[in-house]
Amino acid sequence: MTTPYDVPPDKLIEKTAKKLAENKEITPPTWSEAVKTGRHREKVPTQKDWWFIRLAAILRKIYLKGPIGTERLASEFGGKRDRGSKPYHAVKGSRSIVRKGLQQLEKVGLVDTLKGRGRQISPSGQSFLDNVSNEVKKEVSAQITGLKKY
Repeated sequence: MTTPYDVPPDKLIEKTAKKLAENKEITPPTWSEAVKTGRHREKVPTQKDWWFIRLAAILRKIYLKGPIGTERLASEFGGKRDRGSKPYHAVKGSRSIVRKGLQQLEKVGLVDTLKGRGRQISPSGQSFLDNVSNEVKKEVSAQITGLKKY
């Protein structure tokens, strides 16, 4: 059985984002077009589907590190703040993006809430990510075997 531990994260997140975009219950909020993803960013995201990519990344992080709360998830998506001539400092990402994303993932049934401990992956969310991981593994192995022929 293939899990998210067995495949490259970038390919898994990309494939998961495409699957989440097909779900009609998951829609980007109206403010998502004009919001920065954290204090450490200067501009808004340029990708059109950045909301689904972020939800896929959140879902993967919950699978790997769950149960996890919004505070720790926000710090996972943080970065370093440019403070001019002063040294850089680590800052957290947007908790609003994490919170709204978690609410949508809960509504779909991929994430469950543990009282006082944060969110954890639900059984349906685990099978969803395992299936996507299996698809990614097949694609990656097909690419590798295609390269070995030459």
